[in-house]
Amino acid sequence: MEDYHVPERARRHKAIQPDRAIRVAIIEDQREIREGLALLINAASGFSCDQRFPSMEKALAGLENDVPDVALVDLGLPGMSGIEGIQRLKQKHPSLHLLVLTVFDDDHRIFESLCAGASGYLLKKTPPVRLLECIKEVVDGGAAMSPSVAKRVVTFFLHVHPATQPECELTPQELRVLRLLVEGYQYKSAAEALGVGVSTVSTHVKHIYEKLRVHSKSEAVTKAIRKRLVV
Repeated sequence: MEDYHVPERARRHKAIQPDRAIRVAIIEDQREIREGLALLINAASGFSCDQRFPSMEKALAGLENDVPDVALVDLGLPGMSGIEGIQRLKQKHPSLHLLVLTVFDDDHRIFESLCAGASGYLLKKTPPVRLLECIKEVVDGGAAMSPSVAKRVVTFFLHVHPATQPECELTPQELRVLRLLVEGYQYKSAAEALGVGVSTVSTHVKHIYEKLRVHSKSEAVTKAIRKRLVV
C-alpha cells in the first residue's frame, strides 16, 4: 500500500483553478491512511481537505449540506459498502465527483463502481503525485483510472459484442432512458432531461427490465454496458 507522505513535487502541484482550491473529502475507515491522504492533499498547492469520514454512513450525513468537489472513496468500509454509498451520494449530489481509492482490482468491483456513478477507479498503490493529478482530472471532466484498471476496461469492451437477442430490441425511447440510467440519472432527472413525466420514465424502465430480463437498475446498467446497448 502506498505510503502517503508528502513529496516535494506534490507541494508544488498546481491546481486547475488558482483562485479556488479543489475541495476533497475522504471516506476511508483506516485512520492512518485517512490522515495520510489528508496531509498529502492539504500540503499540495490548490487542494484542500477538511472533511474526513471513517464510514459511508457518517459521510452521507456530513456531506448533506456541505458538498466538496471530489470524494475519495474506499470500497471495503464497515457497514454500508463503498459501492452502495457511491450510488447514494451520486443520487443526492449529482455534481460530486466520486473517485474510488481501493486495494481491490477485480472486474466485479470495478464495473459495479463505475455503474454506480464513480468518476474513476484508483488502486491504493497509486503514487501521491499521480493521485493529485487524478483528482484534477475528474474535476476537469475526465475519468481517472489506474493503468491496470484501464487495461481491464479496454480489454472488456474489445471482447463484448452488441446484443442480437429479440428481447434486447428496445424502442428508441427505451434506449434513451437506458442511456440516461447508465450515465447516472435517476427517474426524476431522466424525466426532466426527456421532457416527460416521472411515471412515463417508470413505465419505460419496467419495459426495459422485462426485455433485458433483469430486476434492478444496477443489473440493467451492467447488462447495457456488457452488451453495448447504448454505445
